[in-house]
Amino acid sequence: MKKRLCVLFALILAFTVSGHTQQGLKVFISVDMEGISGVINWEDVSRDGKDYDLFRRFMTEETNAAIEGAIEAGATEILVRDSHGSARNILPDLLNPKAELMRDWAYSPLSMMEGIDESYDAVIFIGYHARANTPNATLDHTMSTTLYDVVLNGKKMPEAGINAFIAGHFGVPVVLVAGDKAICEQAKELFGDVETVAVKEGIGNAARMLPPKKAQELIKKKTTEALQRVNEFKPFSLTPPYTMDVTFKDEWRAENASWIPGAKKKDSTTVTFTSNDWMEILRFFKFAR
Repeated sequence: MKKRLCVLFALILAFTVSGHTQQGLKVFISVDMEGISGVINWEDVSRDGKDYDLFRRFMTEETNAAIEGAIEAGATEILVRDSHGSARNILPDLLNPKAELMRDWAYSPLSMMEGIDESYDAVIFIGYHARANTPNATLDHTMSTTLYDVVLNGKKMPEAGINAFIAGHFGVPVVLVAGDKAICEQAKELFGDVETVAVKEGIGNAARMLPPKKAQELIKKKTTEALQRVNEFKPFSLTPPYTMDVTFKDEWRAENASWIPGAKKKDSTTVTFTSNDWMEILRFFKFAR
């Protein structure tokens, strides 16, 4: 009997240490739309698009999949940040009621990460897309279609990179990125150990898609797996001073941004800004784009 109790105790200890009892997790989910399964054209993600209502439902369902996966892993507090366009895309009445939803913009430099703070244990990105000018990527851009490139401390940044930079300053790691294959590859290049779900693969302007239900199943499964080992992930960080180079598609936009205090033109379309303060970098980026 004593031997059996010892074996049982060892199993319980192993189960706990392995990360399968991550109770009380607080999770932040930032949701974009271009990387949702089925989405292929700008009309799909525009409020006046014929099929917009269909794809905002898919967006909500992929978000619910992440919520369900987080709950299975022990999450007790979840904030969903609608991060696309108007920030009024996710259908509130269809969202899992165990999560809270942040809609519309507060117009702070935190942008797609508004609501994040040091109390969170993990960040999840759903519906994300690759940085501007990425080959074989779906609706690739970086924050604005007016930007050609964004480089931070020598690293080319997709939106996932900028948002992970924000989360990292609160000590919160990105544990999962879901979107097209291109952003999954870029996330791994930037963050190293991160779970990913590629719901589609770009082929020129087209894409090979997973059916929405299959995409949702994978997101739920991978979310649970990521949060079960949340302690293994490290916040994304860069060493100050921080230097951001923003390259615009139009020369006049670079000229306009160069008048931001502290900014300098690097060439006819690129403006650079350096600071030891990460929030100053975000302020510059907010007003430059």
